[in-house]
Amino acid sequence: MGPHPAVAAIRLAVRRTLTDLAAEAGSTFTAPAREPRERPAGAPLVGAAVGTTLIGNAARHPSGLPRTPAAPGSPLVLVAVSGGADSMALAIAAAFEAPKIGLRVGAVTVDHGLQPGSADRAAQVAERLRSLGLDPVEAIPVRVGRSGGPEAAARDARYAALDDAAERHGAIAVLLGHTRDDQAETVLLGLARGSGARSLAGMPAQKGRYRRPLLELDRAATRQACSAQAIPVWDDPHNCDPAYTRSRVRHEVLPVLEKHLGGGVVEALARTARLFRDDADALDQWASLAERDLRTGEDALDAVKLAELPPAVRRRVLRRAALRAGCPGGDLFARHLEAIDLLVTGWRGQGPLHLPGGVEATRRCGTLVFRRQGD
Repeated sequence: MGPHPAVAAIRLAVRRTLTDLAAEAGSTFTAPAREPRERPAGAPLVGAAVGTTLIGNAARHPSGLPRTPAAPGSPLVLVAVSGGADSMALAIAAAFEAPKIGLRVGAVTVDHGLQPGSADRAAQVAERLRSLGLDPVEAIPVRVGRSGGPEAAARDARYAALDDAAERHGAIAVLLGHTRDDQAETVLLGLARGSGARSLAGMPAQKGRYRRPLLELDRAATRQACSAQAIPVWDDPHNCDPAYTRSRVRHEVLPVLEKHLGGGVVEALARTARLFRDDADALDQWASLAERDLRTGEDALDAVKLAELPPAVRRRVLRRAALRAGCPGGDLFARHLEAIDLLVTGWRGQGPLHLPGGVEATRRCGTLVFRRQGD
């Protein structure tokens, strides 16, 4: 009998991502000879400890298939694991699939320190991952700041810890357990904030070292996969706390939409994200080419030619210029870009604009100049 359908779906999604990573890393792997299926009754598997069941990098998986770890020098992939169903299902699948194509798999669990007993819980998650055969495994405590609100601050601290772990271990990628449901929530949040196409495009399947193999699968599949493999999971109480915007979207907004608009809202929102991403990628490419033609100096653009561009492309050029001058991306909002755009399309001799990060945008002699105040 094959694996549970949810287990099989998650393994397939992870296998595709890992295969791409192995190809990028130039990893080669020759499958080891499998142990004969028939052996004397009661005899343990070679390399497996009696009475233990390990997966992934370890000797044996609950499916009964013997497993052989990748060579010590093989490329390493890390999985970000909170202990919830999404990330645990991802970690288990990665540990099962990675050795087949010559990759090692480890994990990082981040302790945000926002709840009583969080350090003990992170240590328990790390120990569970080690028992499942992942190596290396780290539980990393972080200090969560206040910039951008609690959700954004926790996210910033988490990604900083993941980046640091990836650098220290030389990992070729970090896998994240975001699902189609997470994607739908992200699109709704973008709509509520009046964000542009890039925000409505949701989370990319690939960005830098990060990969999201489960974006095409729903959250229910990860719970089913963990249940089918008898893997305990931890439900973060913050995910049900109405004080957090994403929690309200998850437990209040989406159920109402599903009730009144019919089923399939989550899938439709995720599909919308894919379509927006295609459009946003094309517009970004256009803006990159246009910016090179419009640049009259390191931090200056030809305002007259800027005005000739379609608004969607022009705003992207302005955003790129502001970021290059030193504006923090997380603090540069649509209202800032609209104000800069007026220097191009509604020029009436306005004074300089003061942007986040101490950046100033000024129009003079037909040129739009971005510079840090005091430079």
